[in-house]
Amino acid sequence: MHQERLLKEIRKKIGGKSLNDEISNILNISYDAAHRRTSLKAKFSFEEALELAKYYQISLDQFMTSDHQILVQKTSAVSETEDLQSFFQNNLKVFENLPVSEMTVYYSAKDIPFFYTLSDTLLSRFKVYVWMNLLNAKQVFIPFLEFSPPYFETNTKELRKKYEEQNVVELWNDNTISSILQQVLFYGDTGLLQKNEAEIILKELRTLIEYIEKKTESNPKFHLYENELVNLSNDIFFHHPEQSLFAVPVNMFGYILITDAKTCSDTLNYFGHQIQNCKSLNTAGNRDRKKFFNTMYEKIENVKRKITG
Repeated sequence: MHQERLLKEIRKKIGGKSLNDEISNILNISYDAAHRRTSLKAKFSFEEALELAKYYQISLDQFMTSDHQILVQKTSAVSETEDLQSFFQNNLKVFENLPVSEMTVYYSAKDIPFFYTLSDTLLSRFKVYVWMNLLNAKQVFIPFLEFSPPYFETNTKELRKKYEEQNVVELWNDNTISSILQQVLFYGDTGLLQKNEAEIILKELRTLIEYIEKKTESNPKFHLYENELVNLSNDIFFHHPEQSLFAVPVNMFGYILITDAKTCSDTLNYFGHQIQNCKSLNTAGNRDRKKFFNTMYEKIENVKRKITG
């Protein structure tokens, strides 16, 4: 039964290609040996099944799980700036391995979604600086001016582009901006962030919020909701009718990846339930939308006054 289900999933992936040819090439076995497996006259070995599942990015959850137990995948740990290269590449693979058409990305934005801070700005470099200081216990705090992360702009630009091309649903509240503002204040107070650097970061942050406000008004593929009732979590849910992925954060750059169909269905329902209790900032009147974004602009100005005062 499991072999039949695995073959069915592979057929979905390869379309009109020859199933026997595909399996023969991947497992490095003869055409006849592949045919015996596809006709169920012979069984895949455990290693062969794993190899096929890995090659076609097929989750084995559906074959080995129950209602109360699922298999998950964990992303590699990020503890040094060099590890970010792999993190960004792995995120790109998520978009490459999931079907793009009909996909919707749901983001529960406890913090500003990291996709927006993937750019060649001081704000982006500051976020990396903060992430590295928080994730790497051995790292000695150095002035922000001396911090120089590795070059990974090509990957980050492509990753942001991929995210912005999707149908995206983001849940925000007026605290979504709070962590970056607190970080600017903290590093400013310690003297590791200079006043002029902080001012530039705050200016770029305001520009980013203005961009999101404009996007809310004009981009039909982008939907922003104000959630005042539930604590947000930075969960990311990639929903597609045939194959979904639920990414649950375990730290700023660590995620548990879940493809279990039942869990993904429950997650879709949960996001739908939250949205019912949220205010759509796309369809809200100008007054409500301006009120939401003006709250963020005021918070930025308050921090700017503290920095420059």
